[in-house]
Amino acid sequence: MKRIILAAALLAAGAVGLLAQPTTAKPAAQAPKGPMPKSPDELKALQAWQAALQAGDSDAIIKSVDDVLTRFPSTDFKSAVLETEAEAYKQKRDWAKAQIYADMALTADPQSFRAALMLAEIPAKHTGEHDLDKEESLTKGEGYAHQAITIVGAAPKLPQLTDDQWAEYQKEIVGQAQDFIGLISVNRKNWDSAIAAFKAAIASTPEPAFKVHLADTLLQAGKLDDAIAVCDQITADPNVNPIIAKAAKSIKDSAAALKAKGK
Repeated sequence: MKRIILAAALLAAGAVGLLAQPTTAKPAAQAPKGPMPKSPDELKALQAWQAALQAGDSDAIIKSVDDVLTRFPSTDFKSAVLETEAEAYKQKRDWAKAQIYADMALTADPQSFRAALMLAEIPAKHTGEHDLDKEESLTKGEGYAHQAITIVGAAPKLPQLTDDQWAEYQKEIVGQAQDFIGLISVNRKNWDSAIAAFKAAIASTPEPAFKVHLADTLLQAGKLDDAIAVCDQITADPNVNPIIAKAAKSIKDSAAALKAKGK
């Protein structure tokens, strides 16, 4: 359900419904509100972008976005297409370009919580221990995570979603942002801050991956009984992803071994 909602939100950002409209202009009184293609040629370019999105082809997405922005630099869909180009580069594991295009998306639309979330995710997951700009990168990432939380909390409901789906999607964004804050705190070895962030992420969206992050941090903080308890909670779910279950078992075994040594 969460992935479906995320996809729906992304398509809503691109106003896919509008792209299906005929190219014949409507009278001004009947024109729908929101972003619109300004010409039949722009509509065709945006439809090519939509087709690339639906195919899930990262290279095709990048090419279609570049085409839209080269030919129609003032398009109403600028932030939306840039978000998808950033995501495409993320799928290609090109973190530098993903960050560049996410930053461009946020510049084009300062209310894009999706762009802010990507700008939090990249430093949270890909800042190295010995990077020269480590602290600057982590500080920016943490700021973007808080920015995403603030923006999504005040954002209008996406039209493709029901009220319940929108509320769940908002919680997912907050959960992801809190998880990134937790990962940034782990990078800084600030265990108490990380534990608090992961607990906030779980309270918003009880993702098993967030629980693994919490359990591992509790282990590193020496809170062995708490780490074991979280791992037991994860593995008690019969539907948990086997990879998540394996990670939880490994953390529990490590905590149990340390307890046996009296640590």
